[in-house]
Amino acid sequence: MPRTSRAAVGGQCYHLINRGNCRAQIFYDRGDYRRFLALMREAQARVAIEVFACCLMPNHFHLLARARMGSDFAEWMHWLLTTHVRRHHVFNGSSGRLWQGRFKSFPIQEDGQFLTVARYVERNAVRAGLVRCAEEWPWGSLNWRHDPQCPFPLASSPVPLPGNWTEFVNAPQTPEELEAVRVCVNRQRPYGTSAWTAQTASQFGLSSSLRPVGRPRKNA
Repeated sequence: MPRTSRAAVGGQCYHLINRGNCRAQIFYDRGDYRRFLALMREAQARVAIEVFACCLMPNHFHLLARARMGSDFAEWMHWLLTTHVRRHHVFNGSSGRLWQGRFKSFPIQEDGQFLTVARYVERNAVRAGLVRCAEEWPWGSLNWRHDPQCPFPLASSPVPLPGNWTEFVNAPQTPEELEAVRVCVNRQRPYGTSAWTAQTASQFGLSSSLRPVGRPRKNA
Protein backbone atom coordinates (compact mmCIF):
# COMPACT_ATOMS: atom_id res chain seq x y z
CA MET A 1 0.00 0.00 0.00
CA PRO A 2 1.06 3.67 -0.29
CA ARG A 3 4.42 4.56 1.23
CA THR A 4 7.18 7.04 0.67
CA SER A 5 10.25 6.03 -1.27
CA ARG A 6 12.41 7.91 1.24
CA ALA A 7 11.93 8.84 4.88
CA ALA A 8 10.48 12.29 5.51
CA VAL A 9 11.92 14.66 8.11
CA GLY A 10 9.79 16.07 10.91
CA GLY A 11 9.35 19.82 11.10
CA GLN A 12 9.99 20.29 7.37
CA CYS A 13 7.40 21.43 4.80
CA TYR A 14 6.65 18.94 2.02
CA HIS A 15 4.61 18.78 -1.14
CA LEU A 16 2.74 15.45 -1.19
CA ILE A 17 0.97 14.08 -4.26
CA ASN A 18 -0.71 10.86 -5.28
CA ARG A 19 -2.48 9.83 -8.48
CA GLY A 20 -5.00 7.27 -9.54
CA ASN A 21 -3.55 3.97 -10.75
CA CYS A 22 -2.43 4.48 -14.39
CA ARG A 23 -3.69 8.08 -13.93
CA ALA A 24 -7.27 6.79 -13.85
CA GLN A 25 -10.04 9.04 -12.55
CA ILE A 26 -10.85 8.66 -8.85
CA PHE A 27 -13.40 11.39 -8.12
CA TYR A 28 -16.47 11.55 -10.38
CA ASP A 29 -19.00 13.62 -8.46
CA ARG A 30 -19.42 15.84 -5.40
CA GLY A 31 -20.11 12.81 -3.23
CA ASP A 32 -16.72 11.29 -4.08
CA TYR A 33 -14.92 14.50 -3.13
CA ARG A 34 -16.92 14.95 0.06
CA ARG A 35 -16.30 11.40 1.22
CA PHE A 36 -12.57 11.80 0.65
CA LEU A 37 -12.51 15.07 2.59
CA ALA A 38 -14.35 13.33 5.44
CA LEU A 39 -11.61 10.69 5.47
CA MET A 40 -8.97 13.41 5.54
CA ARG A 41 -10.62 14.82 8.66
CA GLU A 42 -10.63 11.33 10.20
CA ALA A 43 -6.94 10.95 9.36
CA GLN A 44 -6.27 14.25 11.15
CA ALA A 45 -8.02 12.95 14.24
CA ARG A 46 -5.66 9.95 14.23
CA VAL A 47 -2.34 11.55 13.30
CA ALA A 48 -2.46 15.33 13.11
CA ILE A 49 -0.33 17.05 10.48
CA GLU A 50 -0.30 20.72 9.48
CA VAL A 51 -1.95 21.16 6.07
CA PHE A 52 -1.21 24.54 4.49
CA ALA A 53 -2.70 24.02 1.01
CA CYS A 54 -4.65 21.31 -0.76
CA CYS A 55 -6.26 20.55 -4.10
CA LEU A 56 -8.31 17.48 -4.97
CA MET A 57 -8.43 16.83 -8.71
CA PRO A 58 -10.36 14.20 -10.67
CA ASN A 59 -7.44 11.76 -10.81
CA HIS A 60 -4.97 13.03 -8.19
CA PHE A 61 -4.50 15.28 -5.17
CA HIS A 62 -1.90 17.69 -3.78
CA LEU A 63 -1.08 18.56 -0.19
CA LEU A 64 1.35 21.13 1.16
CA ALA A 65 2.00 20.03 4.72
CA ARG A 66 4.35 19.64 7.67
CA ALA A 67 4.47 16.85 10.26
CA ARG A 68 5.84 16.80 13.78
CA MET A 69 7.61 13.49 13.05
CA GLY A 70 8.66 12.26 9.62
CA SER A 71 6.83 8.96 10.08
CA ASP A 72 3.53 10.84 10.59
CA PHE A 73 3.19 11.43 6.83
CA ALA A 74 3.45 7.73 6.02
CA GLU A 75 1.00 6.80 8.78
CA TRP A 76 -1.47 9.55 7.80
CA MET A 77 -1.37 8.70 4.09
CA HIS A 78 -1.45 4.94 4.65
CA TRP A 79 -4.59 5.15 6.75
CA LEU A 80 -6.24 7.66 4.40
CA LEU A 81 -5.62 5.74 1.18
CA THR A 82 -6.20 2.21 2.43
CA THR A 83 -9.44 3.27 4.12
CA HIS A 84 -10.53 5.19 1.02
CA VAL A 85 -9.96 2.15 -1.20
CA ARG A 86 -11.89 -0.13 1.13
CA ARG A 87 -14.87 2.23 1.54
CA HIS A 88 -14.85 3.14 -2.17
CA HIS A 89 -15.23 -0.50 -3.15
CA VAL A 90 -17.96 -1.12 -0.56
CA PHE A 91 -19.88 1.98 -1.72
CA ASN A 92 -19.52 1.22 -5.45
CA GLY A 93 -19.52 -2.58 -5.36
CA SER A 94 -16.16 -2.54 -7.16
CA SER A 95 -12.71 -4.05 -6.69
CA GLY A 96 -9.13 -3.55 -7.81
CA ARG A 97 -6.37 -1.04 -7.35
CA LEU A 98 -7.27 2.68 -7.16
CA TRP A 99 -4.06 4.54 -6.32
CA GLN A 100 -0.55 4.28 -7.69
CA GLY A 101 1.84 2.31 -5.54
CA ARG A 102 3.27 5.11 -3.43
CA PHE A 103 2.75 8.81 -2.88
CA LYS A 104 5.47 11.25 -3.94
CA SER A 105 6.89 13.98 -1.77
CA PHE A 106 9.60 16.59 -1.76
CA PRO A 107 10.78 19.14 0.86
CA ILE A 108 10.28 22.86 0.27
CA GLN A 109 12.30 25.84 1.45
CA GLU A 110 10.18 28.01 3.72
CA ASP A 111 10.48 31.37 1.99
CA GLY A 112 9.31 32.70 -1.36
CA GLN A 113 9.87 29.19 -2.75
CA PHE A 114 7.07 27.97 -0.47
CA LEU A 115 4.69 30.52 -1.99
CA THR A 116 5.58 29.33 -5.49
CA VAL A 117 4.60 25.76 -4.63
CA ALA A 118 1.47 26.90 -2.78
CA ARG A 119 0.38 28.82 -5.91
CA TYR A 120 1.11 25.73 -8.00
CA VAL A 121 -1.13 23.62 -5.73
CA GLU A 122 -4.02 26.08 -5.44
CA ARG A 123 -4.26 26.98 -9.16
CA ASN A 124 -4.23 23.33 -10.28
CA ALA A 125 -7.87 23.37 -11.39
CA VAL A 126 -7.25 26.51 -13.47
CA ARG A 127 -4.34 24.89 -15.32
CA ALA A 128 -6.55 21.87 -16.01
CA GLY A 129 -9.29 24.11 -17.47
CA LEU A 130 -11.86 23.07 -14.85
CA VAL A 131 -12.55 26.62 -13.65
CA ARG A 132 -11.63 30.14 -14.75
CA CYS A 133 -10.61 31.31 -11.27
CA ALA A 134 -8.92 29.10 -8.69
CA GLU A 135 -11.25 30.14 -5.87
CA GLU A 136 -14.20 28.70 -7.85
CA TRP A 137 -12.90 25.14 -7.43
CA PRO A 138 -14.74 23.81 -4.34
CA TRP A 139 -12.19 21.06 -3.70
CA GLY A 140 -9.19 23.34 -3.28
CA SER A 141 -7.88 25.33 -0.35
CA LEU A 142 -8.12 28.72 -2.09
CA ASN A 143 -11.89 28.25 -2.14
CA TRP A 144 -11.82 27.19 1.51
CA ARG A 145 -9.98 30.38 2.50
CA HIS A 146 -13.11 32.28 1.40
CA ASP A 147 -15.54 29.84 3.07
CA PRO A 148 -16.49 30.48 6.72
CA GLN A 149 -17.46 26.79 6.92
CA CYS A 150 -14.13 25.50 5.62
CA PRO A 151 -14.55 21.77 4.85
CA PHE A 152 -11.01 21.01 6.02
CA PRO A 153 -8.99 22.90 8.66
CA LEU A 154 -5.94 24.68 7.27
CA ALA A 155 -2.90 25.52 9.37
CA SER A 156 -1.42 29.02 9.36
CA SER A 157 1.07 29.36 6.54
CA PRO A 158 4.72 29.23 7.69
CA VAL A 159 5.34 32.03 5.17
CA PRO A 160 2.82 34.91 5.39
CA LEU A 161 0.52 34.98 2.37
CA PRO A 162 0.40 38.30 0.50
CA GLY A 163 -2.73 40.41 1.01
CA ASN A 164 -3.57 39.91 -2.67
CA TRP A 165 -3.10 36.15 -2.44
CA THR A 166 -6.20 35.26 -4.50
CA GLU A 167 -5.11 37.50 -7.36
CA PHE A 168 -1.54 36.22 -7.00
CA VAL A 169 -2.68 32.59 -7.31
CA ASN A 170 -4.79 33.36 -10.36
CA ALA A 171 -1.91 35.11 -12.14
CA PRO A 172 -0.18 32.63 -14.51
CA GLN A 173 3.09 31.16 -13.36
CA THR A 174 6.07 31.28 -15.67
CA PRO A 175 7.02 28.19 -17.70
CA GLU A 176 10.29 28.08 -15.74
CA GLU A 177 8.43 27.95 -12.40
CA LEU A 178 6.10 25.22 -13.61
CA GLU A 179 8.94 23.12 -15.01
CA ALA A 180 10.97 23.48 -11.80
CA VAL A 181 8.07 22.27 -9.63
CA ARG A 182 7.26 19.41 -12.00
CA VAL A 183 10.85 18.22 -11.97
CA CYS A 184 10.73 18.17 -8.17
CA VAL A 185 7.47 16.18 -8.27
CA ASN A 186 8.91 13.60 -10.65
CA ARG A 187 12.36 13.36 -9.05
CA GLN A 188 11.23 14.01 -5.44
CA ARG A 189 13.90 16.70 -5.40
CA PRO A 190 14.01 19.48 -2.74
CA TYR A 191 12.57 22.77 -4.00
CA GLY A 192 14.40 25.95 -3.10
CA THR A 193 17.43 28.04 -3.91
CA SER A 194 20.44 26.22 -5.37
CA ALA A 195 22.41 26.37 -2.13
CA TRP A 196 19.46 25.26 0.03
CA THR A 197 18.56 22.46 -2.39
CA ALA A 198 22.10 21.06 -2.40
CA GLN A 199 22.39 21.26 1.39
CA THR A 200 18.96 19.72 1.99
CA ALA A 201 19.53 16.92 -0.53
CA SER A 202 22.77 16.01 1.23
CA GLN A 203 21.26 16.28 4.72
CA PHE A 204 18.09 14.30 3.92
CA GLY A 205 19.72 11.61 1.77
CA LEU A 206 18.23 12.91 -1.50
CA SER A 207 21.43 13.51 -3.45
CA SER A 208 20.38 11.05 -6.16
CA SER A 209 17.45 13.36 -7.01
CA LEU A 210 19.93 16.01 -8.18
CA ARG A 211 21.76 13.77 -10.61
CA PRO A 212 21.05 14.06 -14.34
CA VAL A 213 18.54 11.57 -15.72
CA GLY A 214 19.96 8.84 -17.94
CA ARG A 215 23.21 6.94 -18.21
CA PRO A 216 26.43 8.88 -17.66
CA ARG A 217 28.35 9.87 -20.77
CA LYS A 218 31.48 7.87 -21.50
CA ASN A 219 34.81 9.60 -21.74
CA ALA A 220 36.29 9.67 -25.22
